[in-house]
Amino acid sequence: MQPFPILLNVEICHAVDRKTRVCSIMQEDPPTSFGKWRSLFWPIHRWELKKFLPMFFMFFLISFNYNALRACKDSLVVTAPQSGAEAIPFIKVWAILPGAFLLTFLFTRLANRFSLEKVFYIMMCLFLGFFMLFTFALFPLQEHVHPTLLADKLQAILPEGLKGLVAMFRNWTFTLFYVMSELWGTAILSVLFWGFANEVTRVGEAKRYYGLLMIGANLAGILSGQASVFLSGNTFFSFLPYGKCSWDQSILFLNILIIVSGVMTIGIFRWLNHNVIRNSAQYKPKEKIKMSMRKNFAYLAKSKYLLLISLIVLTYNIAINLIEVVWKNQIKELYPNPSDYNMYMGEVMTLMGVIATMTAVLTAFAIRRFSWTFNAMIPAIMMLITGVGFFLLVLFPHSGLIWIAAAFGASPLMLSVTLGGLQNCIGRATKYTIFDATKEIAFIPLNAESKLKGKAAIDGVGSRIGKSGGAVIHQTLLLFFSTVAACTPFVAGIFIIAILIWIVSAVSLGKRFDQLTSPNLGTV
Repeated sequence: MQPFPILLNVEICHAVDRKTRVCSIMQEDPPTSFGKWRSLFWPIHRWELKKFLPMFFMFFLISFNYNALRACKDSLVVTAPQSGAEAIPFIKVWAILPGAFLLTFLFTRLANRFSLEKVFYIMMCLFLGFFMLFTFALFPLQEHVHPTLLADKLQAILPEGLKGLVAMFRNWTFTLFYVMSELWGTAILSVLFWGFANEVTRVGEAKRYYGLLMIGANLAGILSGQASVFLSGNTFFSFLPYGKCSWDQSILFLNILIIVSGVMTIGIFRWLNHNVIRNSAQYKPKEKIKMSMRKNFAYLAKSKYLLLISLIVLTYNIAINLIEVVWKNQIKELYPNPSDYNMYMGEVMTLMGVIATMTAVLTAFAIRRFSWTFNAMIPAIMMLITGVGFFLLVLFPHSGLIWIAAAFGASPLMLSVTLGGLQNCIGRATKYTIFDATKEIAFIPLNAESKLKGKAAIDGVGSRIGKSGGAVIHQTLLLFFSTVAACTPFVAGIFIIAILIWIVSAVSLGKRFDQLTSPNLGTV
């Protein structure tokens, strides 16, 4: 297997002093090699630390919030009164998808008016302001603002298959929290952070930086998972204005951690921009690219390269959301109490972080050693293998695998939940490491307009369409079969089809990436 091809544009590197070097073209690394072990674990030059470390800690804090919100939002919605995993597909279609379009529209309007640095501050303040509102107003007042009586009337007249839609309405504050938590990953993590990282990072730097950034994100996942477990299992203070039980207090303290982490992220981002990026010899103020949602998607439609990236993102999100609803439905059966549910999700986040950290170390090596296509195929293959295993156990709980449950003294339900958790850990771990790294590297060779417009369309809305696509599939099946369990055989078949489309798209995109980064530069 051949390593990543090197771009034709060779760096013209100048020695500013013995400790600092800058490069005039943001494409490839200075010709400085590392030793065997350092190239694997710490391929960072000393003069790069002032840029790399702030990026590392920014990504760490943003990822901490992302993982903490993932566990918390699921626990809130799935264990809410008269709710369950059935509510998730409805939230993703009728709340998150419109929210994603609205947020993308807001982002494009802000980007047309302000610098990307100011856009970052505005978007961060929007999210942190909501989490403050939820923590200190909406959650304590939930019994007064939730339309319980009206929801009961709707439930009595609507079909059983629309139970999730009614639950979404009944617990609307939890639904809003779920939406903002999901959009944090889209707006802050994918669009803003990675957009910024791709703008200030060369291809050669990305091959060395991104694997380490993923390790930091996975360590943040471990920390957030353990924080969720610790806070959900303890009641700390009896004098608080609200939060007399461990679950309520865990919501309070987790959200305070999220807000503090967000404020720290803003501070680091400001320092990095004002003390490193603007002082760099490679920094040049860029012409503002006018954007609109319609033009962004029109631009996306004209580029086969960007369409393939969007197809990979789309099929991944469809696949992971198809399988997660089935898995979370089983978790609700096993852990109906919200504190127990959140503790379990915290343990899953921790294990995911451990697996992803080990994967990230291998990713950092694989990205430098093997081709883009080889690396891009790894998450798809892992998702296919673990997903098929999970569905087989769910569909045939009393099959030949039952002896495994008996050996550990576990029920078939416990075994399927455990295997589903392992599948989710592996699927998410490879997504946060090698999937994200290869996807972001695929953007780097493009021109500034393609990066900005394509990324806004793909990460801003495309990923949400993928998740909503999986939700629409679940909704349609629920209308016919009423329960998640009855829908599972059909979900399994669609899951496999989505993975196969993902694999074909990755192979096709890999060929175009090789052409674009070969000495005889092609066109996208």
